[in-house]
Amino acid sequence: MPVAVPFMTPALLSTIRKQKNLPHDTWYIIAATVLTLLNRPDEIRTVYREAMDRGPRSMDIKANLEEQLTISRRLREALIKASAVGGIPKSINALLSLKEVTPVHLLDEPGSSTPTGRWADMFEAPSSQILDRGQSFFNKVYGKVAKRIMEQMDRSGTEDLGLVARLVYGHLLSNTRVLSSAETSFVLIAGLIPQDVNPQLKGHLRGALNGGATVEEVRAVREVAVTICEAAGMTRLAENATGGWGWRSEVANV
Repeated sequence: MPVAVPFMTPALLSTIRKQKNLPHDTWYIIAATVLTLLNRPDEIRTVYREAMDRGPRSMDIKANLEEQLTISRRLREALIKASAVGGIPKSINALLSLKEVTPVHLLDEPGSSTPTGRWADMFEAPSSQILDRGQSFFNKVYGKVAKRIMEQMDRSGTEDLGLVARLVYGHLLSNTRVLSSAETSFVLIAGLIPQDVNPQLKGHLRGALNGGATVEEVRAVREVAVTICEAAGMTRLAENATGGWGWRSEVANV
């Protein structure tokens, strides 16, 4: 079976870490999310090692124990949230690949106290409370068009699409104990760009602004995601292209 050629080179990693206006402590979660959607879980190990060796804020200082735990948990949370836009199979592959290079003392295994609290959300908290939290988060992301978008999903031919969205926002995306609202939007942006889905991307670019990010920060996140995609081989496709791997139109921006 052919082995995929690595493309996350030291030069590319350095470019990503030093991207102007990129929010602190986010380069590695953005990079890992893009790699998850590109189905390159092997390259996530390279990102993880770089984050551990260079530190979370790209200061070329090896992460201390507390920072190592924070990096590990933030990466895992990003890959969990990426499943909302990229599907569970790719997140499974990414998380299992990450686990292979994560020291045992930095793992959150079953029965341990994990920072997300999702176990309690699922089995202890009233479901209405979690769904209300999700609806509030959805409303914050989409702002004045939130009601129209949810109604569109409810009337998509099956109201189950709206129900899925409510579950995902309630139990997955609105949980901001590890990644903030803005950081969650960064993950979604990074996950949508490799998929050439501009309508959804536009909503989450605005959602990041609604979550407190600046225009410059959102543009920096977009730039990092596009740079990684291009390094992996994605290109702008010609209008009359009948196939290929890339974008059919310019990647949306703010």
